[in-house]
Order: sequence, then C-alpha cells, then structure tokens
Amino acid sequence: MEIERKFLIDRFPDEFPLLHRSILRQGYLCTRPAVRIRSMEREGVLSYRLCIKGKGTLVREEVELDLTEDAFTRLSSLLDAPLIEKELRVYALPGGEKLECNLVDSRFWYAEVEFPTVDAAQAFTPPPFLGREVTEDPGFSMAEYWEKRTF
Repeated sequence: MEIERKFLIDRFPDEFPLLHRSILRQGYLCTRPAVRIRSMEREGVLSYRLCIKGKGTLVREEVELDLTEDAFTRLSSLLDAPLIEKELRVYALPGGEKLECNLVDSRFWYAEVEFPTVDAAQAFTPPPFLGREVTEDPGFSMAEYWEKRTF
C-alpha cells in the first residue's frame, strides 16, 4: 500500500539535507491501471523495476517487482513513446519524513512525501518550500503526464 501526498515545486530545495540523488527512466505499458517500468541509477548502480499501481490518490495499492536489464529492454521496446527522464533527489525533513523531489524531462518539478499511515499523512504540515498540494487533483500523476506529453 502506498500512502503519499504530492505537491508542485519550482526548484530543488536547499533548505533540507540531501540524502541521495538518482536518475530515472520510466515508461508506461498501460495507464489504467498504471503499469510502469523504470530504470534507476543511484551511485553508479543500475536497477530495474516493474510497478503496478491501483486506483486512488492519497492511498492506493502498489506492487513492485524487480526486473533484469534484458526484461527492461524488451519491455521498453513495447512502449509507444520515449521513456520519461527524471532526476530524483531525496531530502530529510525535520519531522523525520523523506521529501522526494523530481525534475521531469527538464520541464517541471513535483514533490512527494510518503507516510506509514493515513493519520500520519493527514497530520503532516507541509514546510513552506512545498507549493500547491495536488494529491487529490486529477491530472497530476505521471501516468497522466505520459498520456498527454508531446515530443
């Protein structure tokens, strides 16, 4: 189960300690339900995942499975568009949460904070750095971006 809140941002923050940085490449085999493949390079190590996300906004089912490089390459060839490229930076927030900030295709930024419970998510007070919350707004998922982007 994934419990997360999503916010629009306009830059990577300098207010919080940086925990790590990754480069992601991802694409969608299907958007309803969201079936995504992703490669992640972190500290020179590449990994590959298949992710299936159910319906929902704040709370939704998420299943992730490891892929081999060959499986990722073969699945990538089935995509009808180029992979999305994301720079992900993860920061430590003062309350102990992790702030995941993404720059997508060098076009826009967004941030997410994951929580262990719905109560924790609802009790969270966003720091001033975070912009408008879009957790419940339609059209602000990466699957929606995949469907609507132009090349």
